[in-house]
Amino acid sequence: MGRSTDHLRALAIASQAIGFVLIIALETWLGDAARPWQGTTLVVMLVAAVWIALVRLYRRNRQRKRVFERTREDAEDETTD
Repeated sequence: MGRSTDHLRALAIASQAIGFVLIIALETWLGDAARPWQGTTLVVMLVAAVWIALVRLYRRNRQRKRVFERTREDAEDETTD
């Protein structure tokens, strides 16, 4: 079982929620002048999502590599006994 709190997942959810609230707030505050800022906000949201996905992938692959190394070392230890 994994950790009880997945910090990257929480960060992803929070960043998307903040982004959507900001997009709506910009429309309310600036009207039609908000379009470029809304586009910028969307781009920042997408960059954050891709960054978080890459970090998760890196951590998952690093964990798999550790498990593989341990399994290989255990197998080598059993054959030398």
